[in-house]
Amino acid sequence: MPAAANAQLSTDYARIEQAIRYLERNFQQQPTLPEIAGSVGLSEYHFQRLFTRWAGISPKRFLQFLTVEYAKQLLAESNSVLEVTYEAGLSSPGRLHDLFVTCEAVTPGQFKQNGQGVTIAYGFHPSPFGECLLAVTGRGICGLAFVADSRQQSLGELQQRWREATLVADPGQTQPLAEQIFDPASGQPALPVVLKGTNFQLKVWQALLNIPPGAAVSYQAVAAYIGQAGAARAVGQALARNPVGFLIPCHRVIRRVGLVGDYAWGSTRKQAILGWEAAHRQGEAAATRPGRPDRQTFPGAGSA
Repeated sequence: MPAAANAQLSTDYARIEQAIRYLERNFQQQPTLPEIAGSVGLSEYHFQRLFTRWAGISPKRFLQFLTVEYAKQLLAESNSVLEVTYEAGLSSPGRLHDLFVTCEAVTPGQFKQNGQGVTIAYGFHPSPFGECLLAVTGRGICGLAFVADSRQQSLGELQQRWREATLVADPGQTQPLAEQIFDPASGQPALPVVLKGTNFQLKVWQALLNIPPGAAVSYQAVAAYIGQAGAARAVGQALARNPVGFLIPCHRVIRRVGLVGDYAWGSTRKQAILGWEAAHRQGEAAATRPGRPDRQTFPGAGSA
């Protein structure tokens, strides 16, 4: 996806996030499309266009992906998703992303004591979910974080994880990778990722790679998959320390009751990513069968 297109999606996301927050506060009042559009300072017409550009489907259909009922449906459908790995997801011919990730699992001690003597190139880039910080070493991607508060804070957190490394701003090096990561139509080679953590954290992060886009599993399911059924809380802690957001899809793990739960870069962004992936998965499915594109109107927000 060209940088200009990603920049537009990043700009759109600010409005999408604002709209989702409005719905979280007001869904019991069943707000109409004009009311939601007004909450983000847009006309009904422009808000409809915004959703179509960002999500690829109508606001009404997208917002259905934000409900607890839909989350529960995902959990029911995904009970065995970790067992079947990519069979129904990334390995299918019509896959949403070509994000096969090759992981090199290293411990802090193995990686020259937190990066001593290692140079990390980084850059800030637009994405469909707001600006992100992408960091790479000669061995692969070592950091991907969404900018939640400020660039300075995101960069400080990267430096904290790699205390002895030398950080060099080089957006020219990281931009091609950023475009590949967030392009649903990407057909580029596998992305190498460097994961530095405890043995337990590495097990959790590698398990997440078996969850295809548009699916979701519970913390308990991840714990059971790695052979530690009683460690759901520890799984949550490992997800919070995921150094490579989106590629290592901790956003696809939700609470067993259907609630989205916490996310290192905000629960609203987590909802947006899940909805965006669901929308693109639906688009792929529609492309394989006859029918007209989604053109639904928006009589009301429904539950969210």
